[in-house]
Amino acid sequence: MKVILRADMENLGKLGDVVSVKPGYGRNYLLPQGLAMVASASNLKVFELERKKLQAKMDSLRASASDLAEKLAKADVSIEVRVGEGDKLYGSVTSAMIAENLADQGIEIDRKKIQLEDAIRTLGVHEVEVKLHADVRGFVRVVVCRQGERLMHEEEEAAAAASAEAGEESGQPAEETQA
Repeated sequence: MKVILRADMENLGKLGDVVSVKPGYGRNYLLPQGLAMVASASNLKVFELERKKLQAKMDSLRASASDLAEKLAKADVSIEVRVGEGDKLYGSVTSAMIAENLADQGIEIDRKKIQLEDAIRTLGVHEVEVKLHADVRGFVRVVVCRQGERLMHEEEEAAAAASAEAGEESGQPAEETQA
């Protein structure tokens, strides 16, 4: 079955491409979702008339996905987990946990867009890919720490910032704290 794509589709083609797909995929998914239309002479003419409108829509989606990718790059996700002997996690960090933490920061991401190759089962910093658009990928830094450890880090950072400010106000260099 030949169809005209009305949107960029990963692993299939770009807006306006005429591609061959299996009849069931075209009939049951692409056509009802409005992602494609059957390739015929009349539909090609109709598509050319609405191409500019569809292209503008795709460009705006791509731009909003790029903005969201920038927000994700600046966001730090910190997840506290229970840990057993040998720093072994009870369970693992899931995409739902990451999406919930991002939502608390005001960044709404569908958990299905978070691409975890393997479950996160170790403490530390992990770089996680987020598929925002067919052309745009974002990355978020996920810090996995023991329960209660995040609060200690935040208190240490606040104390360091306060001592740095006190040093600036007095005109003396801030004291270095050893960890």
